[in-house]
Amino acid sequence: MNWTDERVERLKKLWSEGLSASQIAAQLGGVSRNAVIGKVHRLNLPGRAKSGGTPTAARPKRPTSAPRAPNYAARVTTRTVARPAGATVIKEEIEVDFDIEQEIVPAGNVVVPMSRRLELTELTERTCKWPIGDPLKEEFHFCGNDSPDNSPYCNYHQRLAYQPSADRRRAR
Repeated sequence: MNWTDERVERLKKLWSEGLSASQIAAQLGGVSRNAVIGKVHRLNLPGRAKSGGTPTAARPKRPTSAPRAPNYAARVTTRTVARPAGATVIKEEIEVDFDIEQEIVPAGNVVVPMSRRLELTELTERTCKWPIGDPLKEEFHFCGNDSPDNSPYCNYHQRLAYQPSADRRRAR
């Protein structure tokens, strides 16, 4: 397949309109998606414009150090979906609103055990190996409380680590 000046100009036009390589290949005919991608790279064309709608306003990013609220009502997420359009599949980004209703049920009489603050070299088969803190910080340690039945965790950390699958499904 030869890239004539006419076909190259049409490729540039379709690329700037935001069409995918598959869509451009279908419109040009006689050329594969990979050939279109290769030509785009050889021509050093800029990234495509987003297709399928108006550009969305950028949402401000949440600072990473700020704690997240444990119970919020709605969340907007951008998802990429594919839909058929003739012989090609078009991928679009859509915004999906999730309404999340989390019921917080306070557990009665929860006792958080004091950790024994053991180092890695101090752990045995009968001590809780639940990590506490950032491993890169000096304060990092393990729980170290007694663990029953050769379990890696104490009773409290077992309840955190091993949740029944029915509870996990309900939390989604």
